[in-house]
Amino acid sequence: MTINRRDLLGYGAAALGAATLGLPRVAKAAGELTIAYNVNLPSWDPTTGPSAVNPTIQGLYQSVFDQFIPQKPDLSFTPGLLTEWGWNDDRTKVTMTVRDGVKWHDGSPFTPEDVVWSLQRAGDEKTGNPIQFVWKNVSNFKIDGNKITGDVVQFDPVYFKWMSFLTGYIMPKAYYEKVGAEGFEKAPIGTGPYMVDKFERNAFLRLKANPNYWGTKPAFENVTIKFVTDAASRVAEIESGSSQVTLEIPYEEYDRLIAKDGLAGSIKNVSDIGMIFFNDIEAMLDKNVRQAAVMAVDKELLVKRLLRGYGQPIATLETPEYAAFDPSIKVEHNPEKAKELLAASGYSAKKPVKFAIQTTKGFKPKDYEMIQAIVGMWRKVGIEANIEVYEIAKHYELRAADKLAPAAFYNWGNAIGDPTTSTGFAMYGPSPHSVWDSKDLVDMINPLWGEKDEAKRIAGWKAVDKYIAEQAYVLPLIQYAQPIVHSKKVNVVQHVSGALLPALMSPA
Repeated sequence: MTINRRDLLGYGAAALGAATLGLPRVAKAAGELTIAYNVNLPSWDPTTGPSAVNPTIQGLYQSVFDQFIPQKPDLSFTPGLLTEWGWNDDRTKVTMTVRDGVKWHDGSPFTPEDVVWSLQRAGDEKTGNPIQFVWKNVSNFKIDGNKITGDVVQFDPVYFKWMSFLTGYIMPKAYYEKVGAEGFEKAPIGTGPYMVDKFERNAFLRLKANPNYWGTKPAFENVTIKFVTDAASRVAEIESGSSQVTLEIPYEEYDRLIAKDGLAGSIKNVSDIGMIFFNDIEAMLDKNVRQAAVMAVDKELLVKRLLRGYGQPIATLETPEYAAFDPSIKVEHNPEKAKELLAASGYSAKKPVKFAIQTTKGFKPKDYEMIQAIVGMWRKVGIEANIEVYEIAKHYELRAADKLAPAAFYNWGNAIGDPTTSTGFAMYGPSPHSVWDSKDLVDMINPLWGEKDEAKRIAGWKAVDKYIAEQAYVLPLIQYAQPIVHSKKVNVVQHVSGALLPALMSPA
């Protein structure tokens, strides 16, 4: 994608607007870093509301707040605010050890009470935690010094894994109770490596290093994160030097930019996948339509042509790094068979089945273009899909209300690699993150939530994945390779979760 005069004019206006807000055009001091980010930050509470399950903004949250258990860049778990954690032998209790000597950003001490309050709040359905059904499984917490125990209400094999994932953040009990939800939005505090210095919604976030951080001190004293949702504008940001780091740009621009003097890049397969939700409404109730829609898509061609070979096609909602990945599950690309299936339901190229497909545009590299290509592939076999573009926040709103179109593109993150967080929540009807509600799938998944035999649990999820592929209940597309472009004056460590973390960056 080239940047035309119109793009540059739009960028210039955006930059001018940012300048009037006091945003630095170019970070000049050695201790300053400017990042062009691909999404806005809608809320400062990382544990409530639809935005809490957006994998893309977790890098912003992790800069300010600490999770119960952090993950290293390779996704291995490591001690953090909890230094030890585990189950008793019969899985009826949990135990946790809390790190001493940590301070909140306001200077007040971090305590085990903060941990217990955060867990209780997360498990209370009244607080609006979208993962409440995980957190509610342990209760009756008791504190003894820096040790915490809790009673298992219902065994959840991934309870501790979720402490490294969406909504798994420790919140400041005394401060939150003092200022309330509205006050917290105005002045959030955490225990993380950076403190919020200034925040202009839909414009930028300025962070400053936490002088009392318990872990490795950030190398950059000041970080400015510009919210630049347009991909062409992010390219312009990095090319002009207005930002030193950006991400999620078209792959041809990645290749072009890293060849330029002064710029470098990093690109790895991350834990995000591109997928198309099928909602169990309208045409998608017809198995022939679903199977035809899946078979008509040439995923290899999408990766080769649109994504320049970056990333890899997938046949299930599991990637090779996930615990329940099954390489034997394959879905063929067969347009002729797709035509036969549609013909059996009375459809053809001259009399196509019609439905809407929703997508973001510029949120992920080539998201809109990929859907355009898929719609073209569908048209050839007898499917006429009308593209509707929306912002990612609208996707969460519609998905939570079960009002997505019959087909809807999304990127699903699974940094802990467990099948409950990919296949499970995406395809389990009662989950607020699913729009497929068929009883057959609910009945298959139900016994797996509390399965204590790990081998049996993973085998069960593999069977679910195979069944989903056979029924074409979802259209998995690709595992993403995340492109990051940066100035050669900045060292960037890429996190396989896809979170872009300023605390992992340093002057070169």
